[in-house]
Amino acid sequence: MNRSFAIGDIQGYLDPLQRLLDRIGFDPAGDRLWLVGDLVNRGPQSLETLRFVKGLGEAATVVLGNHDLHLLAVAHGKQGKRKDTLEPILKAPDRDELLDWLRRQPLLHDDPTLDYTMVHAGLPPQWDMATARRCAREVETQLQADDFSAFLQRMYGDQPDRWDPALSGWDRLRFITNCFTRLRYCSADGRLDMEHKGPPGMQPLHLMPWYAVPGRASRERRIVFGHWSTAGLIDEHGVVGLDTGCIWGGRLSAVRLDTAQLHPVQVDCKAVRKPGTSAG
Repeated sequence: MNRSFAIGDIQGYLDPLQRLLDRIGFDPAGDRLWLVGDLVNRGPQSLETLRFVKGLGEAATVVLGNHDLHLLAVAHGKQGKRKDTLEPILKAPDRDELLDWLRRQPLLHDDPTLDYTMVHAGLPPQWDMATARRCAREVETQLQADDFSAFLQRMYGDQPDRWDPALSGWDRLRFITNCFTRLRYCSADGRLDMEHKGPPGMQPLHLMPWYAVPGRASRERRIVFGHWSTAGLIDEHGVVGLDTGCIWGGRLSAVRLDTAQLHPVQVDCKAVRKPGTSAG
């Protein structure tokens, strides 16, 4: 029987991923793997992780996370951050092949058969699934274009912070990118908050997790996501959150998507980074 698993943020930490795949008995000949993004950065094995996941071919489906986009931006002239662990990729002989593969991965993966959609971070409450698919394609088109570096240099920033269908140009693309790769909290009217990164319950009263906004238009589909290491394993409001803080000394988590029950499987991880305000 073919099985489908989703696994949380790896962030350049290949050893726990391999232990987790052994634990679930993953067989790339028949099983399918969903990876929620942030394949690279902060962990000690970003290059090895990228090579491994790319080598899985059609057995693995990946969506892009903020650290994956950051790698692409640094590779095309953006100033890196002091805590980045991307240098081995940038100096690798197969760097161009790996980066070209990475930029061709989607921001959203949708499987009507499984009735699941995967993104790295979240969706603003105003977007139904049709809007989310269209918006993802807009950014994917930019990333897969010949002149994609222009987008990479302009995607950074926290504004605009509220969806308007009339948004255009770089503002529109930046908002879309922030939703798919950085979102955690927003207000009831859908205004994004990029400052607060702690677990649900610790945020200011006017904010709520993106998935808990009453009347969220995307609630028609179960959504798998990562990005939010301080929140841990989430299974509520029709979403499954899988970033359980592997690089911070937490766990790497997998769930079954093709069964009625998720059956989480986890492996413990040795901390390779000290927890701080930049988790996620």
